[in-house]
Amino acid sequence: MFEDSDAVAVDRHLIVTHRLRARRLQLGLTQKQVVTRLARRGIRTTNKTLSSFEHGAGVDVVRLPELAAALDCTVTYLLGLTETPTSWIPDLADGFAKPADPVRERRATDGRWILGPDVPSRPTRR
Repeated sequence: MFEDSDAVAVDRHLIVTHRLRARRLQLGLTQKQVVTRLARRGIRTTNKTLSSFEHGAGVDVVRLPELAAALDCTVTYLLGLTETPTSWIPDLADGFAKPADPVRERRATDGRWILGPDVPSRPTRR
């Protein structure tokens, strides 16, 4: 019973972490600039903390609204419920919210990581 929901939670967590990074890069922002935007909203954090969010460690759900605002997108987008960064309404399929495709990492032939269609590649970790 919990295995399916655990898998969905892991997929959702991966989607959030990858969307955070992808959206920041789409906007051409550095981590420092996002930290500055968060500070303007009363959220004190560091580049290191933001980096850990983007790499899957310790994303605080309570901070999702502020993160979304700092990245000019919606929480719905960060959660992977819509493909449109400014849409609050989940994409629908047959009347139900369409589950987002889990972001899968795979290695390209040149050693870079491919994170998904909207996420730029990053160098291989060694």
